[in-house]
Amino acid sequence: MTPADLAELLRAVTLTVVRDRGLDDALVPETVVVERPRHADHGDYATNIALRIGKNLGVSPRELAGWLADAFAAADGIAKAEVAGPGFVNVWLAAAAQNSIVAGVLDSATAYGRGEEFAGRRINLEFVSANPTGPIHLGGTRWAAVGDALGRVLAARGGAVTREYYFNDHGTQIDRFARSLHAAAKGEPTPEDGYAGAYIGEIAEKVVAQVPGVLDQPEDQRLETFRAVGVDLMFEHIKTSLHEFGTDFDVFTHENTMFTSGLVDKCITELKANGNLYENDGAWWLRSTNFGDDKDRVVIKSDGNAAYIAGDIAYYKDKRNRGFDLCIYMLGADHHGYITRLKAAAASLGDDPATVEVLIGQMVNLVRDGKPVRMSKRAGTVITLDDLVDAVGVDAARYALIRSSVDINIDIDLDLLRKQSNDNPVYYVQYAHARLSALSRNAADLGLTASLDHLDLLDDPAEGELIRTISDFDDVVATAAELREPHRVCRYLESLAGAYHRFYARCRVLPQGDEPAADIHAARLALCAATRQVLANGLDLVGVGAPERM
Repeated sequence: MTPADLAELLRAVTLTVVRDRGLDDALVPETVVVERPRHADHGDYATNIALRIGKNLGVSPRELAGWLADAFAAADGIAKAEVAGPGFVNVWLAAAAQNSIVAGVLDSATAYGRGEEFAGRRINLEFVSANPTGPIHLGGTRWAAVGDALGRVLAARGGAVTREYYFNDHGTQIDRFARSLHAAAKGEPTPEDGYAGAYIGEIAEKVVAQVPGVLDQPEDQRLETFRAVGVDLMFEHIKTSLHEFGTDFDVFTHENTMFTSGLVDKCITELKANGNLYENDGAWWLRSTNFGDDKDRVVIKSDGNAAYIAGDIAYYKDKRNRGFDLCIYMLGADHHGYITRLKAAAASLGDDPATVEVLIGQMVNLVRDGKPVRMSKRAGTVITLDDLVDAVGVDAARYALIRSSVDINIDIDLDLLRKQSNDNPVYYVQYAHARLSALSRNAADLGLTASLDHLDLLDDPAEGELIRTISDFDDVVATAAELREPHRVCRYLESLAGAYHRFYARCRVLPQGDEPAADIHAARLALCAATRQVLANGLDLVGVGAPERM
């Protein structure tokens, strides 16, 4: 019985008790909260339902808790229920209900942890979208890991997810990039507003190799060649780095197509027609304050050129035209203003602003020997995705970036991520899976197999803790999808690994020496197989390997 199953059972029993007492069953909430108590002797789960509704029903919460505890204890799958404190009810599961989790995991296999809450939802998930003017820096690397993990989590709960990269090939930064390449190819200093770093010289050399006569072209044509070829080369490097990092995209949308397709002009025409665009001082302004923004935004500048938001409006419209009903934007720490801005853009087009969600990721700092790491040889002063992977590997880098909420700044300790010890979170989780894999191999060598026939023998407290932790996985994934917080999966995996390591230290899984194989060994092998499956499923959700040997 999973926590969700238990919550549903407790609600049904609560409804019956309330009705039998002649009380108002409309006051029973749709969801009954169940939580794991801090202390094992307080039960397998606890609920505060009596505290939530007792007073509104006109009943003392503790008295209501007593009625509910009696009714809960009589329900199938519950061994015992007791009142605690001012109105909590602690619940102990029956062995059969608890052990059915093991059978359920092994039956579901890779599908365990999947659900249908987002079935029928078409989700556009846009992340990274770094300008093609240099390698991906640490902020973009964080989104590469978190965005990919979020896409996996949403898809696991039924969503039709499209991962999209918005390719910014329109604007002054591309001009600066082209001039920087041009200067490097001629052996001249980097322009004052240009891009530095060894990668500029490397790409400039490749442009010259691909277009041997480029430096003999007229200046305008020469700069355009460096722009077009250089951007393509830079973006190929970006895509290769992302692919090697385990992050791939379904769609690459070029910002310039918003203009060349005429969609920007169409949106401006629509906004003028519906009155949400007005002229002032020669510029055209979006009435974004009408939709919650802190100020109106210039869409067409007084010189007739489009402001950046013009492309944003068209890009949102493009996503909706493609049938997406949820558009998630994952942006950097300096983009807080985009939350209200993009929602206002949706509303100004007559759309529901709830179709837009903006997640803001905070900064990442690298630390080595307790000191900040600030330099990259290839990219000047920027730490890149490639730098991080070179330092600690893909799995450690991804896991370290995913395991914390994006709302907080994080420090990545390079020394810690290289350690093969329990202090290293990714090693701790992966080692649990490798240890379980070795256990499976050793059992096979002894001719032992897992069995579901004797799960009733799993009555040790460490076995119960491990089973209950396994049962939490489905709820963890569902919550991670609902709140857009894939870090919850990592933190859960660490809890599961801990529960397994404690179980392994306490409970002998394989017979020792001349000890004959017994039913308890087969039951514990089944529990170990279920644990291994959940670890593998969870690691897959965050795009991290589940090694069989370490």
